[in-house]
Amino acid sequence: LKAPLAPARAQPEAVLSAPCLAMAKTVKKAARKTQEPVTRDYTVHLHKYLHKTQFKKRAPRAIRAIRRFAAKVMMTQDIRIDTKLNKFVWSNGIRNIPRRVRVRMSRKRNEDEEAKEKMFTLCQHVPVESFKGLQTENVRDE
Repeated sequence: LKAPLAPARAQPEAVLSAPCLAMAKTVKKAARKTQEPVTRDYTVHLHKYLHKTQFKKRAPRAIRAIRRFAAKVMMTQDIRIDTKLNKFVWSNGIRNIPRRVRVRMSRKRNEDEEAKEKMFTLCQHVPVESFKGLQTENVRDE
């Protein structure tokens, strides 16, 4: 009969701890870049965010997906969705959401003095004929 391998358990812990120490030594950037007001046009592919979602939850989840996408790319927590964008997402009912939507995301300064966030993002619908060949574009603020 073979003897149980007691020291084999200690080896993986030693192997796992070495990369963790190496990753901890990396230095983070000291100064964080300040956020400036900016406006960009994005195409949000709603179809992939709503995969395997039950019908009665699709439109609300699509709005949440747009919020999550905007928070990720514009790096703000305060996301405001324009009523026209909301109406476009809901235009075919709760179940049949448009596959893609072109959204103009504008990061703006918060005028409210008591606001937690210094910046907020306004999401507006941009009507397009076709989504073919569209890329993210910076829009000049007027």
